Order: sequence, then C-alpha cells, then structure tokens
Amino acid sequence: MKNYPSIGLQVPRVFLPRPGVDLGKWAVIACDQFTSQPEYWHKVEEIVGDAPSTLNLIFPEVYLEQPGADERIRRIQRNMQDYLTEGLLVPHDGMLYVERQVGGKTRQGLVLALDLEQYDYNKGSSSLIRASEGTIIERLPPRIRIREGACLEVPHILVLIDDPQGTVIEPVGKSKPRLKELYDFELMAGSGHLAGYLVDNPGIEVGVPRALERLAEPEAFSARYGIGRDQAVLLFAMGDGNHSLATAKALWEKKKPQLGMDHPLRYALVEIENVHDKGLEFAPIHRVVFGIKQDIFDALKGYYQGRYSYTPCKDRSEMVDKVCHSSGTLQLFGVVSEKGYGVSQITRPSSNLPVGTLQSFLDDFMQRGGAEKIDYIHGEEVIYQLGQEPDNAAFYLPGMNKSDLFKTVILDGVLPRKTFSMGEAHAKRFYLECRQIA
Repeated sequence: MKNYPSIGLQVPRVFLPRPGVDLGKWAVIACDQFTSQPEYWHKVEEIVGDAPSTLNLIFPEVYLEQPGADERIRRIQRNMQDYLTEGLLVPHDGMLYVERQVGGKTRQGLVLALDLEQYDYNKGSSSLIRASEGTIIERLPPRIRIREGACLEVPHILVLIDDPQGTVIEPVGKSKPRLKELYDFELMAGSGHLAGYLVDNPGIEVGVPRALERLAEPEAFSARYGIGRDQAVLLFAMGDGNHSLATAKALWEKKKPQLGMDHPLRYALVEIENVHDKGLEFAPIHRVVFGIKQDIFDALKGYYQGRYSYTPCKDRSEMVDKVCHSSGTLQLFGVVSEKGYGVSQITRPSSNLPVGTLQSFLDDFMQRGGAEKIDYIHGEEVIYQLGQEPDNAAFYLPGMNKSDLFKTVILDGVLPRKTFSMGEAHAKRFYLECRQIA
C-alpha cells in the first residue's frame, strides 16, 4: 500500500463483488438510517432475498434493541469470512472515483483510506482528521464488537475536505474517460444511481496527495480561515459515519500494542467529498421523543425559565416558514405534537445554533425520565407522522450553511451531536466497497 503520512492518507486495496453479482441487491444504505421505520428494512430484506449483499455484513440500528444481538454479530462475521473464502470479492489496488446521482444532482467522491493515528474524536481535538459533531460514546460498543471479530470493513463513512478551488477530487472526475469503470448501477428504493472508477493511472493518482498537501500547508490554511499560524491544521472533517470512524479509532487504540504500527486496523476506508460540491446538500437532523411521561410544554417553560414562548401554527408550512426565515438573536424550532404544529422561541440562547439550545433541554428531559426514547430523524415527512402520535413530540430544526462547517469546527470545536446530515435519508451513502482488516 502507498502511504502519505503527512496527510494521513493510504492508497488502499479495495474489494468489490465479482462480475455477475447483482449490485442492486449487494449495496444497501447506511445502518443508522430509517431507525424508526422498520418497514424500510423489511422491504430491503425482501429485495435482497438470498442474494449476496452487504445487508448480511451490517447491523441495522433499527434492530439494536431487539433480542439476539450476539448471534447477529457472529453471523455477520461468518458471512464476511465466507464471502472472502468463496471468492465472491475481487481485489482492486487504488483509490476509487465515485459519482452519486440522486434528486437530480450529482456529487463526486474519492474512496481511500485514512490513518487513524491522525484522528481524534474527543472534544478539543487539534488532529488533522477531526469529528465535526459530538461523539456519543455509548453508541460505540456494538460496533466495536462487530469490528473486533471482523475480517472486513464495509464503510459508509463520508469525510469532507474544504477545497473551494476544486483541486483534489474534481481533476480526477475530468479524467474519468481514462479510468477503468468498476460499477454503474441503480440503487434500491429510489436512492439514485452510483458509478465507480479505479484510479490506478499513476499520473492521475499522484495529483490527489499533492493537492491535499497544498491544502494542508500551514500558510495556506491560516490564510484560508483568517487565523493565526498557531492553529493546528484541519484537513479532514467528518461528514457522515462519525461513530463508525470513532469505532475504528477505539479498536485501533486497543489493539495496536499487540499488532504493531503496520497493521491494516490502523487505517479506515472512507469516501472523501468536497464540502463545496454543488451536488452536496446539508440537511438538518430533526428529533422525535417517544413515550412522553411529563407535559413537554411545561418542561420547556421550566427549563428555559422565562426565555421560552410557544406560538401555534395553522399548518406545517407556516411552521417551516417561520423556523427557516428567523433572524437576529432569537432562536426558533418547530414542535409537532397532538396539538398540531407550532413554533418555540428562545431568547438569550445558550448555544450558537438552535440545535444546541434544544439538545441541552432534551438531554435534561430524558435524564429526568421525561420520555422513553429519543430518535434523530433525517427528513421531514416522518416527523410530521410520528410527532402527532399519542405520547410523542417531534422537533423541526433549521439547517446550517455548509460553507461555515470548517471554520466553526476550527474556532469553536465540535458542533452539537446530530447537527446536520449530508442529504436526506435516501441520499445517504450505500455500503459497497470492502477492505480486508484481518
């Protein structure tokens, strides 16, 4: 493998299904999507049937709280080994250039491996690769158990670079006619189209680390953000799959004393995308609270102590319009409940973003036993349905400007957890490529 230590990059060996495998059944969406919609995953199971599929290599989080987790994990690990030994997976040496078409837009990416020695997900990190949102440590153990006994990693991780001039990924895209096509197919369940190409041309390949090295030059970095030279360079910021990368990091830290510094577990396979890609959209992540045991409106009033007010709305359109067009120092978020639609307004907020102000309340509310469960939802339609069910409430949040991400992380540290999503649920990354880790 080719390594570029100064930028934490490795050119990987990627495994893909052999010719003849139905990729429309092989590729499935990230495990942390549709977590309150088991019917989606039942449909995936029907589509896949007995065909080879990454569905057999992952643990959809909708099933995490059901019995039989240990057996499911053992089955996942056996399936990985079977797919390898049966020759179902074929190796390809090189980065992959990928194009994802969904919702009438195309976004570009590069699949490569990142050095976990250069990554730190802890708050206050100054590493080259950083989390952009808070990491929920409690979500790591099931993922660690899978990875610890796995011979493959099958990632859905999307990592962002801040490349306004388009110097890293875009030149590879322009060279697409010179690259070998590896796959080109329709994704299941209306999730668009995916194509991938092997970047094994030395002249094209070398341009990627060179461009990343230029982005990471301290002088260019400080000038780009108007900050002092003493600020540590941030080259890669997490987009999606933060907990998957954190899992890989946690296991590497545990295992490296026994394995040494050259083991495959030191690296993680990811797709990098340019935050300025016109096909890349940032969507808010909404909240739904289930099984409410206390009056949540009284709880909101009590928590914000005179800084809270609620205004009913005639319909969802009015609620969305008020939330998305609010300005000034006030912060607004929508509330969907049995009462219908409304807008909550907070004066003198505790966080720079409405999601942070709301999350502090929700954390306190859940800790005091105010509800049975909270879920984080990508997409609006689901929250309108779930929020109005008895004993539930949903919170509609505004989005954030994607151009602000890197400077915010550099200056303020990680954002509140589940602040943004790179597209709606159906646009998330699908599992497809594999890398051998044992």
